[in-house]
Amino acid sequence: MAITAGLQVIIVAFSGSVALLADTIHNFADALTAIPLWIAFTLSRRIPTKRFTWGFGRVEDLAGLFIVAMIGLSAVLAGLESIKRLLEPQAINNTGWVFAAGIIGFAGNELVAIYRIRTGRRIGSAALVADGIHARTDGLTSLAVVVGVIGVWFGLPWADPVIGLVISLAIFVLLITTAKDVGQRLLDGVDPHLTQSADQAIRALPGVSDVIDLRLRWNGHRLNVQASIFITGTPSLERFQEIRGSVDATTRKVLPGVGEVIVTPALIHAS
Repeated sequence: MAITAGLQVIIVAFSGSVALLADTIHNFADALTAIPLWIAFTLSRRIPTKRFTWGFGRVEDLAGLFIVAMIGLSAVLAGLESIKRLLEPQAINNTGWVFAAGIIGFAGNELVAIYRIRTGRRIGSAALVADGIHARTDGLTSLAVVVGVIGVWFGLPWADPVIGLVISLAIFVLLITTAKDVGQRLLDGVDPHLTQSADQAIRALPGVSDVIDLRLRWNGHRLNVQASIFITGTPSLERFQEIRGSVDATTRKVLPGVGEVIVTPALIHAS
């Protein structure tokens, strides 16, 4: 992303395209978001301490707050520059290079998106997958720059700053979605479908008659599971240990990025 944005800066300097400037600002912001994510992933590997008994996985959520701030800042800067160019029109030079820069921006974003999404799914990081989807959407804003250049070629000089405003609005839409996701994580929110999948899978296990107090909680990119279960059959420690192992294996199979699984007996009774 940094290489892509750097190439675009050069073209912005001698073209004066405000749409490309908006896209370049956003691409730089996206490149910077990799830094807090790297720090978060590094800290999350530290072992728990007496002060931070749950470990440092939630640092990933703090990195998410930084990402939201960067997205908001890039939207404001791009929008202000676009409005300025609408009020004070400026000719665009070297439109062919601007066109090429839009294509470069799309290609760079798409490559980053593929890498982030694949890696995020492999390690179970919802934040990294979301960042990859964010990059893919940014690639579409780079294509919007191409549309702006085509408009200028057809004698519509206002197309460039208007496309810049469109990009700014698109960034704000992404900001709302990203802020919602980060806020949900900070409040220990999870996708209800994950809870439903875990509940159905545990209930289907032999020896489990009911599941109560099922709780899921993201700790960084690890999903911790806690459940109390009713057990049928002979009430013995060995039987409970066997069923607990089945619950652990099953939740890891149906849920992404499972970290710690805690299972407690709500009630043991004979069938």
